Amino acid sequence: MRKILAFGASNSKASINQQFAQWAANQVEDAETLFLHLNDFEMPIYSIDREKESGFPQLAQDFVALINEADGIVIFFAEYNGSFTSDFKNIYDWISRIEKPIWKNKPMMILATSPGARGGTRILSHVESLFPRTGATLAGVFSLPSFAANFDEGITDDTLRLEFQKQLQIFEEALS
Repeated sequence: MRKILAFGASNSKASINQQFAQWAANQVEDAETLFLHLNDFEMPIYSIDREKESGFPQLAQDFVALINEADGIVIFFAEYNGSFTSDFKNIYDWISRIEKPIWKNKPMMILATSPGARGGTRILSHVESLFPRTGATLAGVFSLPSFAANFDEGITDDTLRLEFQKQLQIFEEALS
């Protein structure tokens, strides 16, 4: 059975991206999904001085080990000021120093949602330009706009649901 690593790139306990993640990652057929919560990987703010003095935090090493064990990765991005959340960026900074390529050239589906009509498209655009250079094999990109209007235990808008299914199929084919 395929192993999927999934997480919402936010530390908010009430994150709509975490709600979306719980539903969407479970749509991958014939897969065992491990959901991470970034709060379980809280570590000191990355700095080269801290790395030289103390080495890598065990939590960063654990995160890399989970990436290594996965067959595919699904990340749900929250957009803060048009970029990553600070908690995700800190984890990303730590893991980028341990092993390269960061994402091990594994199939990755990236998703975002937001309360607004843009649905986190700016962060997805940023990730699409950055992550392939760090070892992500992007296989599916989806933005869900206006979360409250388009999600209730699943995607309620027919057009958006079909687009999600199309992107999910791309990811599932990449896992094969």
